[in-house]
Amino acid sequence: MSDSSFESLADSLLEALEEGLGNVADAELQGGVLTVEGDGGTWVINKHAPTRQIWLSSPKSGARHYAFDAGSGLWRDTRGSGDLMTILAGELGAVLAWQPA
Repeated sequence: MSDSSFESLADSLLEALEEGLGNVADAELQGGVLTVEGDGGTWVINKHAPTRQIWLSSPKSGARHYAFDAGSGLWRDTRGSGDLMTILAGELGAVLAWQPA
C-alpha cells in the first residue's frame, strides 16, 4: 500500500469513527488522533504512518495495532483477535459503519 493510499484510508476511517461514535460518546478528531470519552474511560485511535497501521488505546482491551486487509476491507488486529470496528462497537455499544475509499 502506498503512503497516499494509507493516508486516505486512515483519514476516511477516523472521520467515519468520529461521526459514528459522536452519537454515543464525546469524540474529537484532531491531527490524525481521535479521542473518545465514554462512560468506561478514554479511547485513543490514531494513524501510525511508518507502519501503515491504526493504533488503539482502550481502557477495556488495552493497546492494539490494526493493519488494513484489502481482501476483507477490514482493519484487522495484527495479533489476530478481530477487527477494529467490531472491537469498538462492542466496547462502546455503537453501530459503526465504514467502507474503504
